Amino acid sequence: MKELVLVLCAAFALAGGAIVPAPLSALGARETRGEGLPPVPGAGSQPVESYGYEPPAVATKRHAMVEGLRREGIRSAEVLEALQAVPRHLFVPEVAASAAYEDIPLPIGYGQTISAPYVVAYMTALLAPRPGMKVLEVGTGSGYQAAVLAAMIGRLYSIEIVPELAREASSRLSRLGFGGVRVRQGDGYYGWPEEAPFDAMIVTAAADHLPPPLLKQLAIGGRMVIPLGPRHTVQTLLLVTKRADGTFERRPLLPVRFVPMTGRVQEAD
Repeated sequence: MKELVLVLCAAFALAGGAIVPAPLSALGARETRGEGLPPVPGAGSQPVESYGYEPPAVATKRHAMVEGLRREGIRSAEVLEALQAVPRHLFVPEVAASAAYEDIPLPIGYGQTISAPYVVAYMTALLAPRPGMKVLEVGTGSGYQAAVLAAMIGRLYSIEIVPELAREASSRLSRLGFGGVRVRQGDGYYGWPEEAPFDAMIVTAAADHLPPPLLKQLAIGGRMVIPLGPRHTVQTLLLVTKRADGTFERRPLLPVRFVPMTGRVQEAD
């Protein structure tokens, strides 16, 4: 949700389970962030019932976006299918809808943005989502990332600290048929303890440390993707995996620039 991902150095793209070099131009940034569409993929997920009329040109743009992501190194068929199914233009303000399928971040109000499609695809693929997984998202934004994940796994828990965004995203997701997404307004630093443990977590705002409550709520073998580093400067996109003994493997992936997580995480500043 809240990133402003500005890719600054050498970048990578996901290929199967491996990370391979990709052009800098492939990386964008994320904020906070009908007719002719196929059913939402993923066993156990429900088809999106109605987006309303969709001009053929919109479907063509979305297809071109997905093919561009494929060329940039996103090779997970499931991730690409989800991005093909979810109408990104319905997750941005009407004034920005014409640019919805460009690989760029877009403003969604309240000082937030929706991440570029490449960033959404890359972070999603890192989680290796599959039907039946229990996933927590910190930073709902407009709900686009939540919709992409829900299209793959069926259910998702998402926390948004901005009340207006939480309300709007919850209504939008419900209206579009993503009933498996539960949106809570609150401070994502604390996670969602009553629903823990989670098989995967995706954090869409930068923190200067790993929030202990999130680490505690991550299941053994679970993965967390989070931008880690100082506010308003370059951070590192980190893949955190919880080992069987309760310790954590940290794998730095990309230099990025996200907007900062707000709330409890800033109290130590």
